[in-house]
Amino acid sequence: MSVDVMPARATSLRAVWPAILGLSVVFLVEMLDNSVLNVALPTIARDLHATAADLQWITSGYSLLFGGLMIAFGAIADRFGTRRMMLVGLVLFALANLAVLVVRTPGELIAVRAAIGVTAAMTAPGTMALCFRLFDAENLLMRATGVISSVGLIGLAAGPTLGGLLLQVSSWQTLLVINVPIAVLAIGCIGFGIPADDATNRNRTPLDLLGALLGTATIILALWSATLVVENGWLTAAPALIGAVLSAIGFVVRERTTAHPLIDIALIKRPTVSAGLAYQAALGLGMAALAYSVTLQLQLVWGWSPAEAALGNLPQIVVMLAIGPFVEKIVDRLGAGVAGPLGAAAVVAGLLIYALLGRDSYAWIALALAVAAAGMRVVMIIATVTVMRGLPEDQTSTGAALNDTGQEVASSVGLAVTGTIVAAVLVGSLTDVGTSAAATHSFENAITAATLSLTAVCAALSVWAARRAAS
Repeated sequence: MSVDVMPARATSLRAVWPAILGLSVVFLVEMLDNSVLNVALPTIARDLHATAADLQWITSGYSLLFGGLMIAFGAIADRFGTRRMMLVGLVLFALANLAVLVVRTPGELIAVRAAIGVTAAMTAPGTMALCFRLFDAENLLMRATGVISSVGLIGLAAGPTLGGLLLQVSSWQTLLVINVPIAVLAIGCIGFGIPADDATNRNRTPLDLLGALLGTATIILALWSATLVVENGWLTAAPALIGAVLSAIGFVVRERTTAHPLIDIALIKRPTVSAGLAYQAALGLGMAALAYSVTLQLQLVWGWSPAEAALGNLPQIVVMLAIGPFVEKIVDRLGAGVAGPLGAAAVVAGLLIYALLGRDSYAWIALALAVAAAGMRVVMIIATVTVMRGLPEDQTSTGAALNDTGQEVASSVGLAVTGTIVAAVLVGSLTDVGTSAAATHSFENAITAATLSLTAVCAALSVWAARRAAS
């Protein structure tokens, strides 16, 4: 499936539509895969007699391995071939999802979800790396990035609704089996639409296996620590957090001393790359602050149902989708050096609106979600293009993985910070919120304090990124 059907660099999206469709489908599955299964957790618990701990590992096992392995697989893809890694990953991804049909116990489902997480991590770095292989023109790169991410956002928004509808007419296993034909479609589009990897553009340096192990351990332990902090507090999370810190120290020492580092620190220090990564970290914190706080407020304080709360978050997704086609025009008119800081300022403004006025009425929440979403969409696309443009072609998969992992880790840190502040300030328990005036008031104060704290960090990162990009 290595047919060259297009020029090395295309001059329009239409000329490479099979490739764009295939990459969009891959990103769709990544966004859809976790959210679509969440609505089935009660059904899974009944069918498999799963405990609360089992359900936690069914969801977190996927996300931990997916987030933790992306950088390692990105480095492997730069050496093995990005397109080849994508196709192998998609085949294994389809088989892993199909394996759900033989699941009979919670342990077997956890193993299947772990396998899906590993195979998804194999495909994730290639999405943007292969996209950047298609074009030279920056406006086309932004347009293509916008299209691919828009499809993913549709999956993120439609996931719970689609899952609920499928559960009405089919078993919960269908929610994973449906990924198989989607993966087959992606294999066909990418195999037909993207030329075979050029051996001259591969990274020829030896793979730093020790660095890969230390980096993977750092990310997995950091994500796990954040989950434990939110659910059980710092005491339970302490061993995982200590392990994450030790692994991180070991990783940095290894990368600074080895002759062939997994991640070249000198590349990360490039102004465009470091600025883009800082923007992505700011976005991760901002998204975490809104996603966690708004959902809890709508349900616990105002008594909305889960379905109503999901609809209440729609302004964020709708605005992101609506503004996507205009990002290229915004950057053309203002330049990335102006559009990036303006987008980041919109994110900060949205967070401030929610923190200071969100408890008064839903209108303020909707406005906060819309303003922050508009800024996030602009910054997200600019930051991705900036990071990828700042890297040599034989390290684009590693760069794409670093870009995605940075935002995911920052999002987990944001959730941990919010959960910690809520736990420290809350009077009583979360179940008392909405029924006890004291608990409700303390919860609202905690959410305000957490959002303002994350807003300050988000603003600081954005200012640093803007200054770094301008240097």
